[in-house]
Amino acid sequence: MGSRQKKTILLIGDVIALVGALALSLYMRYGIANFSEQFEIHLSRFVFIFVVFIISLYINQLYNLNIWVKSGRFFRYTLNTIISAGLVSILYFYLSISSEIAPKTNLAIFIAVFLILFYIWRYSFDAFSNLKAKNGLAIIGDNEKTITLQKELDKNIGAGYQLEMIVRSKDDFSELAKQITNGKVRTVVLCDDFNQETTGPFLLSLLPHQISIFNYPDFYELITHKIPVEALGTEWFLENLKEGNRNYFQFTKRVIDLSVSGLILLLSIFLWPFIALFIKLESEGPIFFKQTRLGRQGKKFVIYKFRTMTIKNNDNSLTKEKDDRVTTVGRFLRKTRLDELPQTINIIKGEMSFIGPRPERPELANELEESVPFYNVRLIVKPGLSGLDQVSGEYHSPSRADTLKKLQHDLFYIKNRSMYLDSVITLKTIATVFKGYGR
Repeated sequence: MGSRQKKTILLIGDVIALVGALALSLYMRYGIANFSEQFEIHLSRFVFIFVVFIISLYINQLYNLNIWVKSGRFFRYTLNTIISAGLVSILYFYLSISSEIAPKTNLAIFIAVFLILFYIWRYSFDAFSNLKAKNGLAIIGDNEKTITLQKELDKNIGAGYQLEMIVRSKDDFSELAKQITNGKVRTVVLCDDFNQETTGPFLLSLLPHQISIFNYPDFYELITHKIPVEALGTEWFLENLKEGNRNYFQFTKRVIDLSVSGLILLLSIFLWPFIALFIKLESEGPIFFKQTRLGRQGKKFVIYKFRTMTIKNNDNSLTKEKDDRVTTVGRFLRKTRLDELPQTINIIKGEMSFIGPRPERPELANELEESVPFYNVRLIVKPGLSGLDQVSGEYHSPSRADTLKKLQHDLFYIKNRSMYLDSVITLKTIATVFKGYGR
């Protein structure tokens, strides 16, 4: 069972737990005689609450298969979910003039019952996952790719693969055949084919045993949601980046960009004078930070942000972690992402999108293109205000090693971009803002 299927099952179970919590709460409060009537009244009102809880569960990483129920992280994330979703639920009922019910007691009972059902369901799911044998995995090859895969398998335990053997030479083929025949190995990853004329026929002979065979880039992408740039050639890009099929997606994305950026600009415009005032009061210099960046197809544009750094003694070098040039106001603006509000203008002008790779400075991009393979492929899409790398939870510097990591996220987005993936990144961006991970 793949990770997406597992997450779907978790989602279905959570929805059942939410509906069940409401039903049990109303039964406890009103008894069997008035249950049907009360359930009908409350259900339509609680649909919004259900959606809030599901979104909060997602934002708090409770669909991350690598986090076990017994861990401290799971408890903390669950507590965050209950607090945040509970507060939104209270605001919904007590600030909504259209609501016919104001269930002080009912809501409290519902949250308590859901918490119990949620833990029972998630414990049951984990117990079932542990009882069920993991997908046995064999890696053909003994090199850097193999080492990388081993590390990623250790980090992504929720992927459901168990490394059973490493085929270090063709002499190990007989042992691999034995492991496949007895059902211990169900998946094979090719990190080194030794000799196509030998390995190909051998693997073909084992296909009747219903095994899955992956090349290294595809399997790495499957378990990490990143693209291993160092293992790619031109053929991979030609086979996977089919831009001619994206017209409907691009049109829909542009309509959403215009609508949402216009709405954000309208709702936030009253904040701009206050932000400008605080910036000017703390340090000398312009209110806005402007810089030339590279956009789609390498076109240059000027990006706009609220200034967050001092002008005095600023050598305009790349931003570092805990950069002492960042002002007190600037630190707050970065943490809340308010410094990026002026980028709505870039989005309206069509220079950027809400979701996409971050735009780089032209001079830095030129340097990176020389040292990082296929770096400028990321320019086939519009840069974004947020993207997969920004919500990865990692800080990546402009070094070659970190740029490779960023490019892994960018290429995964470019290959798999869709409205679903954009929605996922948007939710993770909201979570990042609330948790104060801005730099």
